Amino acid sequence: MCIRDSHKAAAAYLYNKRKLIIFEDINISMLVEKQVEEKKVPIALLIEKTNEKSAFEIHTEIDQAKNKGLSNKETVLHKHTSRYENLYFYLPGFLRRSLWRIMLRNPRFAFERMGNVVITSVGMMGTIKGWFLHKAVHPLSFGIGSILKKPVVIDGQIKVREMLHVTILCDHDVLDGAPMVRFLNELTRYIENGEGIRPEELSPPDA
Repeated sequence: MCIRDSHKAAAAYLYNKRKLIIFEDINISMLVEKQVEEKKVPIALLIEKTNEKSAFEIHTEIDQAKNKGLSNKETVLHKHTSRYENLYFYLPGFLRRSLWRIMLRNPRFAFERMGNVVITSVGMMGTIKGWFLHKAVHPLSFGIGSILKKPVVIDGQIKVREMLHVTILCDHDVLDGAPMVRFLNELTRYIENGEGIRPEELSPPDA
């Protein structure tokens, strides 16, 4: 059983403050830097059904999004948006925040447009010596920092290891207390040991 099956509520939406809406798939939202009119602009990318894809397939999809030309009808990569959705990006901040609150009342719409997990990374832009606190409207959010060499205690000895700084935000109305701790402990073990990733998934099928 993978971590998604044993902790489905971690990426669930809360509907009407009473009912959990759990989706079988994990759709991950992230930002990809694109060149738009001689400027580098962060554009949203939604990777759908990541639970059915290998590590290499996800990596390939991100790489293709970086190199793909941007259509003037796209505000989310690979998704054509309507006239009203394009208008959203020209609204003042307080109106955009109000629209977010309205959109989150419809979990199905929110899931299809922005997924149920978001990943933001500042570590790729430079060395960040510590954790950073980010904001998110998704049920589950990951803030990826830098990988730094630090002294750690292993088998009673101090050794230098590479440490990845990650900040994880959970919706406490959805996941709290012991269930949240169990999810984070299991997730940490998966990341540290590379569980769920087969060696053949890290290379192209023809390699």
